[in-house]
Amino acid sequence: QVQLGESGGGLVQAGGSLTLSCAGSGRTFSRYAMAWFRHFPGKEREFVAAVSWGGGKIYYADSVKGRFTISRDNAKNTVYLQMNSLKPEDTAVYYCAAGSNTDNVRTGYVEVWGQGTLVTVSS
Repeated sequence: QVQLGESGGGLVQAGGSLTLSCAGSGRTFSRYAMAWFRHFPGKEREFVAAVSWGGGKIYYADSVKGRFTISRDNAKNTVYLQMNSLKPEDTAVYYCAAGSNTDNVRTGYVEVWGQGTLVTVSS
């Protein structure tokens, strides 16, 4: 089973940009659909974006559409989340996740979770 580790979180001013990376271990990374979720304190984890194993299918939550871009590089076992025009309400712990397909993973049927990385957007 793949293991996931996020990086790239930090503090950024509103309107700024940040790129999160999620590195997967193991040779099966390319078989997984990958997604990003975020968790606000006191709330349920929220879907952000998902990409199919080959990159042909991509989905975004309405709240990030047009601002965030998900991509993957299977040769590097890595999935990225480019976040532009960040808002204070984007402040959350961001998790990457792996699942069997995009329909499953974006509805929360996740097989593997990363440990999360904190993104803080100051106003």
